[in-house]
Order: sequence, then structure tokens, then C-alpha cells
Amino acid sequence: MEATIEVSGLRKRFGPTPALDGMTFTVAPGQITGFVGPNGAGKSTTMRVILGLDAADEGTALIGGLRYRALRNPLSHVGALLDAGALQPSRSARGHLLWLAHSQGLSARRVDEVVEYAGLASAARRKAGGFSLGMRQRLGIAAALLGDPPVLIMDEPFNGMDPEGIVWMRGLLRSLAAEGRAVLVSSHLMSELQDTAQHLVVVGRGKVIADTSVADLIAAASGDRVTLRTTARTQAMTVLAQAGAVVAATGAETLTVSGMDSQSVASLLGRADVPFSEIGAHRASLEEAYMELTRDAVEFKAGGTR
Repeated sequence: MEATIEVSGLRKRFGPTPALDGMTFTVAPGQITGFVGPNGAGKSTTMRVILGLDAADEGTALIGGLRYRALRNPLSHVGALLDAGALQPSRSARGHLLWLAHSQGLSARRVDEVVEYAGLASAARRKAGGFSLGMRQRLGIAAALLGDPPVLIMDEPFNGMDPEGIVWMRGLLRSLAAEGRAVLVSSHLMSELQDTAQHLVVVGRGKVIADTSVADLIAAASGDRVTLRTTARTQAMTVLAQAGAVVAATGAETLTVSGMDSQSVASLLGRADVPFSEIGAHRASLEEAYMELTRDAVEFKAGGTR
């Protein structure tokens, strides 16, 4: 089976409220695709449609060229973590996974493999209802990996993770993509996606705003701005503004300068005897790029369309 997700022209309304308005994108194999947007942008609805949990009014969502409902033993085609709390709290972690495995014709040996892989060996026989959010996330990851699927969909997998868990999750996602799997990750944590994802689909108001590489998105957001560090911030701002630059204070000793390259900034400050210790091209963060793109993507007022 080909490791791809193809979303084409999805439209979905909840009563009078549009949740999806022509949502279209592809998740390619061998990379992590971040799926981001404001609350109400349609992320959760899109993932639910891909997994056959919601029906679209129009359009298609295919996994390896097939609708989810056409997949035999779907856990062997796609693994998903949408809600870490979707479990029977009185079952043990291993019991929860055994129930899923039996429904898909998978062995108890495979259950024990994913328990070990997810770092749950010491808690495998504990009731899942007593798990922390981070432990429930690990159990959800173990369930998603049961069928060794070529496609993975994860909604907010970093939630509830301690620093060790976050490092583990980053490494896990990278290793899954390196094996040629298509990995779709929805997250509000831009810093984690900046360090993890190669591609980004940004959505708002139920449609795609940007579908590009993380590197290209950051480069576009960085523009021609210059970052300057100086102990004479007010003097530097005055000199640069008088020369026609647009200057913004970003810290006690840092400025961002637009409309003037770094060489010109350095020359101008040198002639005016304004001291500075650092100057260079500004590199935007993924969070900056995201905020700029989604500035006008207003949250839908109806619930359930995130």
C-alpha cells in the first residue's frame, strides 16, 4: 500500500456553520507534515473525515488511494492518535492493546513489542484509568503502531509530555518518517514542529492557507529584516528611523530593522558613533511565520470544528 494521504475538496457543515471549505492537501511518504491552524480552522474535522469518523458533504479523503471504510484491517494501513482518553479506564494498558490487536488479527507478541517500544513495560498491567496524560499519550502511540502502518495521524501528541517524553516523541516521529511512512501531526506547539516537521499545511476557516516546506515558510517570513543588538537602543532607533528604516524594539538591547540591509545598518551606525555588538539577517521563528499567515483566520464560533 502506498504511504500517502490525499485530501481533495473537502466540504463539511455543522448546521449553518462551515467547518471545511474545499480543504485540499497531500501528505507524502518519508516526511513529517505539520497540520496547524487556529481553533476552529477545521483540523480535527479533517482528521475525523480521513478516518471515517465524520462524513464530508463533498470531496474525498484517501489513504493509499482508498477511503478508510474500504480498508481491511485498517490498523495495518493507518494508525491514529486523536484522543488519548479514548480507552476503558478499568482495563490494563496491555489489556487495552490486546483488545485492539484481536480485532485486527494481530498477535499478543506484537502487543508486547509496542508496549516496550512506547516505554510502557513497567506499567503494562496497571489500569489505564490511573495514567497521567503523558502515559496515556504513550499508550495511544502504542495503539497507533500496533499494525505497523505506513500512514500515521496524530493530534497534539506532545500534550502532557514531560521533557524526556517530548525528546522521545521527537525521535519517534523522525524515525517513523525515516522509514518511509507518511506522518501527519497536528499541534499548537510551533517550537516542536519547527524542530521536527519538514513540511507544513497551514489552515484557516476550513481551507488551506499555505502548503509548503518549513524552511521556505520561515525564509518568506524572515524577509529582508535585520536583527541588531546594541546598548544604545534609543539612539540607534533614532538614527535608523531618520534614514528611512522601519525599526521595532524586540528586547532591552535588540532591534529588528526593515528596509535596510545589514551592511547599510552597520555603516550608518558606525558613522553616527552608535555602539552595537551584533548584527545579522533576521531569521523568523515558525511561530512568527504562523502568526503572520493566520492573522485573519478568525475562529469559528460553533464548537467541534477545530
